[in-house]
Amino acid sequence: MQDTPTKQIKGNVHIVDDDPAILDSCSLLLTSIGINNCTYNNAQAFLDAYSQPDFDKHSGCILMDIRMPFMSGIECQYRLEELGYKLPIIFITGHGDVPTAVETMRNGAFDLIQKPYREQVLIDAVQKALFENTRVQSQMKEVIDTKKKLSTLTNRETQILHAILDGKANKVIAVELSLSQRTVEIHRAHVMEKMFVKSLAELVKIVLYAL
Repeated sequence: MQDTPTKQIKGNVHIVDDDPAILDSCSLLLTSIGINNCTYNNAQAFLDAYSQPDFDKHSGCILMDIRMPFMSGIECQYRLEELGYKLPIIFITGHGDVPTAVETMRNGAFDLIQKPYREQVLIDAVQKALFENTRVQSQMKEVIDTKKKLSTLTNRETQILHAILDGKANKVIAVELSLSQRTVEIHRAHVMEKMFVKSLAELVKIVLYAL
């Protein structure tokens, strides 16, 4: 097991369980260590909250029981997948059989905790899920920022950028686009300036990651 991140990670934990005692204990535990959380007594209640416009769909994670009446945690997981939900899901189950674990993990669950669990096990899982969510959100922001920068390039600059990504030298680009080598160099400098990079390696890295 990896070490639990010690840095306080922001994000709301959505606790979904039909057992009021589990909801209360999990909520109190997370609140005691400074982690914001909300509780839902069934899967549909969470889905209803998720559909509201003020629901933060980008920051946090779900802590959800697998076996609940009316809608199981697994079914809720499938519903969320259809809605494009990307936050980490940690399942809690008193029926931690292998097929169930395999199904939840195959469908993208972040972790699976079996009841009865130790408090530290739950805390570790939640902190790791929030840490992973923060990391992913940071990467997504970088991609969005790069795409915004790419949109500022002219058609000619975009042509030259793609040629650079193909590993072509200025001389080759100039011949292919019927330009002077000096003109290619000027456009290339503009590309570097608009993309806020100082080296070719940095340019290639951020653009390829965003494409």
